[in-house]
Amino acid sequence: MSKPEDKPEPPAGSGSGSWTGAAALAGAAIGSAAVAAALLYASQRKDRADKARAAAKTPPVTPPETD
Repeated sequence: MSKPEDKPEPPAGSGSGSWTGAAALAGAAIGSAAVAAALLYASQRKDRADKARAAAKTPPVTPPETD
């Protein structure tokens, strides 16, 4: 039938020494870390804004009048 020499060679970059799999994994890790950091930052800003709004709603405390 066919000789082992007649088999096509695998395309370049598909071997076990390829960096594409590692780069994709590293890219996914960096991307997920960026998303987590953005969510934490947005949550912190929202909490800070809620505290500022709550402080603005409370009436100011006036000191007692002394004559």
